[in-house]
Amino acid sequence: MIDIYPVASGLLFPEGPVYLSDGSILLVEMARKTISRVGPDGAIGVVAETLGGPNGIAIGPDGKAYVCNNGGLEFHREGDLLFAGHKPHDYISGSIQRVDIQSGTVETLYSQCDGFALNGPNDLVFDAHGGFWFTDIGKSDERSRDQGAVYYAKADGSHIQRWRTNIPTPNGIGLSPDQTVLYVADSLCGRLWAIDLEGPGVAKDADDPWMAGRVICTLPGFQILDSLAVEADGRVAVGTVVNGGITVFSEDGSTEFYPVPDRLVTNIVFGGTDMQEAWITAASTGMLYRCRWPRPGLTLNYNV
Repeated sequence: MIDIYPVASGLLFPEGPVYLSDGSILLVEMARKTISRVGPDGAIGVVAETLGGPNGIAIGPDGKAYVCNNGGLEFHREGDLLFAGHKPHDYISGSIQRVDIQSGTVETLYSQCDGFALNGPNDLVFDAHGGFWFTDIGKSDERSRDQGAVYYAKADGSHIQRWRTNIPTPNGIGLSPDQTVLYVADSLCGRLWAIDLEGPGVAKDADDPWMAGRVICTLPGFQILDSLAVEADGRVAVGTVVNGGITVFSEDGSTEFYPVPDRLVTNIVFGGTDMQEAWITAASTGMLYRCRWPRPGLTLNYNV
């Protein structure tokens, strides 16, 4: 068990938290279509308006925020709770955006790969070489679902490549401490994949052509995985939907579960002087929580 404390409320479907060195948290409000900043005192300020559906954020080597924009989702309320649905009527495509968090300027870096539009970019992680891996979960309506994929791209907009298409709903993504393994959460399957890397931006072929990589664990029953953060020792902490909390996966396939009072827990980020502070986004209730994590989180390659 962990003791969690509310930091901010009233957020409109928060996701993608990023710890900043001044102690504030940068995150998206997907239903508000903004990048917002939550101060240590819980004050919320809008940094930028992105349109579409901002999802995951990571700080790049230039100090700007790189955003996976899923193109937008329909939202509906059930009482006091907010839930995301299918593709909205005004959906065009997804994109990778670059945001100056000082001025609020938003630019589109990528909207397609090999002539095909990005459908629903979801989460991203930068490597030490300045490039980033990202997931595209696809897009759905009441009758069909687009195919998801895992991509690698350069921060200067010069290169994008699709690497995996056999993960049905790729969501959270992160790198191992030595950056030789890419972790991808397969959302609707409740499965965590490990993809071995040959070098920067290069994924090894899986031993079995049916496989995207190595299966770390598939959760029992119906549990949906969302975005993730990696701990300093290599464990992977993943936002978990339906039962509501953070599931921590070890390389041997064992898991731990930490409940959070929201059935739609989207993400976690580590920070603080010892990297043992954690912030958790709870989307349906619009909450940002803080807690003392049992172990240190992994320091990301870039931060501001």
